Amino acid sequence: MKPATLAFDVYGTLINPLAMAAPLAEIAGDKAGALAKLWRETQLAYSFRRAAMGAYAPFSQVTEEALDYALDAIGIQATSAEKAALLAQYTRLPAFDEVPEALAALAKIGHKMHAFSNGTLEDIGTLMDTAGLSTFLGDPVSVAGVQSFKPDPRVYALFEEKTAAEARSVWLLSSNPFDIIGAGQAGWNTIWVQRSPEIPFDPWGKRPTHIVSDLSEVAALIG
Repeated sequence: MKPATLAFDVYGTLINPLAMAAPLAEIAGDKAGALAKLWRETQLAYSFRRAAMGAYAPFSQVTEEALDYALDAIGIQATSAEKAALLAQYTRLPAFDEVPEALAALAKIGHKMHAFSNGTLEDIGTLMDTAGLSTFLGDPVSVAGVQSFKPDPRVYALFEEKTAAEARSVWLLSSNPFDIIGAGQAGWNTIWVQRSPEIPFDPWGKRPTHIVSDLSEVAALIG
């Protein structure tokens, strides 16, 4: 296969948002895992709603609003300082264990690789630098450029514009089925990273081109 343009979703694909359970444990105790999960689910739900309403706000604001909801829903009290510390930690989340080696293998093949995220360019840059992934990736692409969120078709067109890539040469790698379906609708090749065997793919929309359990399988698959 000729070198391609690879678009890596960030949250849930390169970076583990549920790792927030560790810092959340300081204020939530044994509810930390549930709180981290609800925070992430609400963050996505709010992004979908804002995209549908045309009521864009930076993803960092969406993340803060989702944290406020999750804390209230689970009944956890947090001070302003504690919330600020949690939001700062969200920009320093770790990569999944296999990611650095997987990106290094893909870089050796010559694929052009970019982080492609709902996050702001600043937050994406901080995440990639902290996780040690920036060296493998080109300039990140943020959906903020079209004031919307995935899977709005405009975000996939924006990626093509920013990277000068044709749809048929782009591969999206994402753990999020909605993102895979959106990219497939845009004419992209897709690889669904099914990080848990218990998570099924959505029963509608275009199926992923390939399914992997983590990114360590990708180099052999499209190398």
